[in-house]
Amino acid sequence: MGNIEADLELVKRVKQGDKAAFDLLVIKYQSRIVNLAMRFVRNQADALDISQEAFIKAYRAMPNFRGDSAFYTWLYRITVNTAKNYLAVKSNCRLPEVDQDPSEMEQIDTGTALKDLETPENLLLTQEIQDTVVRAIDNLPEDLRTAISLRELEGLSYEEIAVTMDCPMGTVRSRIFRAREAIDMLLKPLIKD
Repeated sequence: MGNIEADLELVKRVKQGDKAAFDLLVIKYQSRIVNLAMRFVRNQADALDISQEAFIKAYRAMPNFRGDSAFYTWLYRITVNTAKNYLAVKSNCRLPEVDQDPSEMEQIDTGTALKDLETPENLLLTQEIQDTVVRAIDNLPEDLRTAISLRELEGLSYEEIAVTMDCPMGTVRSRIFRAREAIDMLLKPLIKD
Protein backbone atom coordinates (compact mmCIF):
# COMPACT_ATOMS: atom_id res chain seq x y z
CA MET A 1 0.00 0.00 0.00
CA GLY A 2 1.45 3.34 -1.06
CA ASN A 3 1.69 6.47 1.05
CA ILE A 4 -1.37 8.12 -0.49
CA GLU A 5 -3.46 4.96 -0.16
CA ALA A 6 -2.37 4.52 3.46
CA ASP A 7 -3.40 8.11 4.21
CA LEU A 8 -6.76 7.60 2.52
CA GLU A 9 -7.35 4.47 4.60
CA LEU A 10 -6.60 6.47 7.77
CA VAL A 11 -8.96 9.23 6.59
CA LYS A 12 -11.68 6.64 6.04
CA ARG A 13 -11.16 5.36 9.59
CA VAL A 14 -11.31 8.94 10.98
CA LYS A 15 -14.61 9.50 9.15
CA GLN A 16 -15.92 6.35 10.86
CA GLY A 17 -15.08 7.83 14.27
CA ASP A 18 -11.59 6.35 14.86
CA LYS A 19 -9.75 9.20 16.64
CA ALA A 20 -6.58 7.11 16.90
CA ALA A 21 -6.36 7.10 13.09
CA PHE A 22 -6.23 10.91 13.12
CA ASP A 23 -3.50 10.76 15.76
CA LEU A 24 -1.46 8.65 13.32
CA LEU A 25 -1.89 11.31 10.62
CA VAL A 26 -0.81 14.01 13.08
CA ILE A 27 2.27 12.03 14.09
CA LYS A 28 3.13 11.38 10.44
CA TYR A 29 2.88 15.02 9.30
CA GLN A 30 3.46 17.09 12.42
CA SER A 31 7.09 18.04 11.76
CA ARG A 32 6.42 18.91 8.11
CA ILE A 33 3.47 21.11 9.10
CA VAL A 34 5.46 22.88 11.82
CA ASN A 35 8.29 23.51 9.33
CA LEU A 36 5.78 24.85 6.83
CA ALA A 37 4.33 27.21 9.43
CA MET A 38 7.86 28.32 10.39
CA ARG A 39 8.37 29.63 6.87
CA PHE A 40 5.51 32.04 7.47
CA VAL A 41 6.13 33.17 11.04
CA ARG A 42 9.79 32.39 11.85
CA ASN A 43 8.85 31.78 15.47
CA GLN A 44 8.67 28.31 16.98
CA ALA A 45 5.83 29.05 19.41
CA ASP A 46 3.69 30.69 16.71
CA ALA A 47 4.46 27.87 14.27
CA LEU A 48 3.33 25.31 16.84
CA ASP A 49 0.10 27.28 17.42
CA ILE A 50 -0.56 27.49 13.67
CA SER A 51 0.11 23.76 13.22
CA GLN A 52 -2.19 22.84 16.08
CA GLU A 53 -4.93 25.07 14.66
CA ALA A 54 -4.41 23.58 11.18
CA PHE A 55 -4.77 20.03 12.53
CA ILE A 56 -7.92 21.03 14.45
CA LYS A 57 -9.39 22.57 11.28
CA ALA A 58 -8.45 19.45 9.31
CA TYR A 59 -10.11 17.20 11.89
CA ARG A 60 -13.29 19.27 11.86
CA ALA A 61 -13.32 19.42 8.05
CA MET A 62 -12.56 15.71 7.61
CA PRO A 63 -16.16 14.88 6.58
CA ASN A 64 -15.67 17.28 3.64
CA PHE A 65 -12.42 15.67 2.46
CA ARG A 66 -13.31 13.87 -0.76
CA GLY A 67 -9.91 12.41 -1.57
CA ASP A 68 -9.57 14.33 -4.86
CA SER A 69 -6.03 15.20 -3.79
CA ALA A 70 -3.53 13.58 -1.45
CA PHE A 71 -4.27 14.11 2.26
CA TYR A 72 -0.99 15.98 2.69
CA THR A 73 -1.84 18.35 -0.18
CA TRP A 74 -5.17 19.10 1.50
CA LEU A 75 -3.50 19.56 4.90
CA TYR A 76 -0.84 21.77 3.30
CA ARG A 77 -3.56 24.10 1.93
CA ILE A 78 -5.24 24.28 5.33
CA THR A 79 -1.92 25.13 7.00
CA VAL A 80 -1.03 27.83 4.46
CA ASN A 81 -4.46 29.43 4.87
CA THR A 82 -4.20 29.22 8.66
CA ALA A 83 -0.75 30.85 8.59
CA LYS A 84 -1.96 33.61 6.26
CA ASN A 85 -4.94 34.28 8.53
CA TYR A 86 -2.62 34.36 11.55
CA LEU A 87 -0.35 36.91 9.83
CA ALA A 88 -3.34 39.03 8.81
CA VAL A 89 -4.65 39.11 12.37
CA LYS A 90 -1.18 39.78 13.72
CA SER A 91 -0.60 42.71 11.33
CA ASN A 92 -4.00 44.20 12.23
CA CYS A 93 -3.15 43.99 15.93
CA ARG A 94 0.18 45.74 15.29
CA LEU A 95 2.03 43.54 17.72
CA PRO A 96 5.71 44.38 18.13
CA GLU A 97 8.07 42.19 16.14
CA VAL A 98 10.17 39.80 18.20
CA ASP A 99 13.70 39.06 17.08
CA GLN A 100 13.98 35.44 15.96
CA ASP A 101 16.39 33.26 17.84
CA PRO A 102 18.58 31.69 15.12
CA SER A 103 18.48 28.35 16.95
CA GLU A 104 14.72 28.26 16.39
CA MET A 105 14.83 28.92 12.66
CA GLU A 106 14.39 26.08 10.21
CA GLN A 107 17.82 25.11 9.00
CA ILE A 108 18.32 24.90 5.25
CA ASP A 109 20.85 22.31 4.17
CA THR A 110 23.41 24.04 1.96
CA GLY A 111 25.49 20.93 1.37
CA THR A 112 27.81 18.73 3.34
CA ALA A 113 31.00 20.14 1.80
CA LEU A 114 30.67 23.41 3.73
CA LYS A 115 29.64 21.63 6.93
CA ASP A 116 32.83 19.56 6.90
CA LEU A 117 35.02 22.65 6.78
CA GLU A 118 34.10 24.26 10.06
CA THR A 119 36.44 27.21 9.84
CA PRO A 120 35.01 30.53 11.05
CA GLU A 121 35.11 31.87 7.49
CA ASN A 122 33.21 28.88 6.08
CA LEU A 123 30.70 28.90 8.92
CA LEU A 124 30.06 32.59 8.26
CA LEU A 125 29.70 31.92 4.53
CA THR A 126 27.31 29.05 5.21
CA GLN A 127 25.16 31.27 7.44
CA GLU A 128 25.28 34.06 4.86
CA ILE A 129 24.14 31.65 2.12
CA GLN A 130 21.30 30.38 4.32
CA ASP A 131 20.22 33.91 5.16
CA THR A 132 20.37 34.90 1.49
CA VAL A 133 18.27 31.92 0.39
CA VAL A 134 15.67 32.55 3.11
CA ARG A 135 15.58 36.27 2.27
CA ALA A 136 15.32 35.53 -1.46
CA ILE A 137 12.42 33.12 -0.92
CA ASP A 138 10.67 35.56 1.44
CA ASN A 139 10.91 38.35 -1.16
CA LEU A 140 9.50 36.31 -4.04
CA PRO A 141 5.93 36.98 -5.18
CA GLU A 142 3.55 34.61 -3.41
CA ASP A 143 2.97 32.32 -6.41
CA LEU A 144 6.73 31.82 -6.95
CA ARG A 145 7.41 31.42 -3.22
CA THR A 146 4.70 28.79 -2.88
CA ALA A 147 5.87 26.84 -5.95
CA ILE A 148 9.56 26.76 -4.93
CA SER A 149 8.70 25.91 -1.31
CA LEU A 150 6.47 23.02 -2.35
CA ARG A 151 9.16 21.67 -4.68
CA GLU A 152 12.41 22.24 -2.80
CA LEU A 153 11.34 22.26 0.83
CA GLU A 154 8.33 19.92 0.79
CA GLY A 155 9.57 17.61 -2.00
CA LEU A 156 6.27 17.56 -3.89
CA SER A 157 6.21 16.49 -7.53
CA TYR A 158 5.27 18.94 -10.27
CA GLU A 159 1.93 17.16 -10.58
CA GLU A 160 1.21 17.52 -6.85
CA ILE A 161 2.18 21.18 -6.96
CA ALA A 162 -0.15 21.77 -9.93
CA VAL A 163 -3.01 20.23 -7.93
CA THR A 164 -2.12 22.16 -4.77
CA MET A 165 -1.83 25.49 -6.59
CA ASP A 166 -4.74 24.73 -8.93
CA CYS A 167 -2.83 25.63 -12.08
CA PRO A 168 -1.38 23.85 -15.15
CA MET A 169 1.91 21.97 -14.81
CA GLY A 170 3.55 24.32 -17.33
CA THR A 171 2.77 27.23 -15.03
CA VAL A 172 4.33 25.34 -12.12
CA ARG A 173 7.51 24.72 -14.12
CA SER A 174 7.68 28.38 -15.11
CA ARG A 175 7.19 29.58 -11.54
CA ILE A 176 9.85 27.24 -10.17
CA PHE A 177 12.28 28.29 -12.92
CA ARG A 178 11.71 32.00 -12.20
CA ALA A 179 12.07 31.44 -8.44
CA ARG A 180 15.35 29.54 -8.87
CA GLU A 181 16.61 32.25 -11.21
CA ALA A 182 15.87 34.97 -8.62
CA ILE A 183 17.59 32.98 -5.85
CA ASP A 184 20.62 32.25 -8.09
CA MET A 185 21.06 35.96 -8.84
CA LEU A 186 21.35 36.74 -5.13
CA LEU A 187 23.72 33.81 -4.48
CA LYS A 188 26.17 34.53 -7.34
CA PRO A 189 28.12 37.21 -5.44
CA LEU A 190 28.56 34.80 -2.49
CA ILE A 191 29.67 31.78 -4.50
CA LYS A 192 32.49 32.94 -6.71
CA ASP A 193 33.63 29.53 -7.97
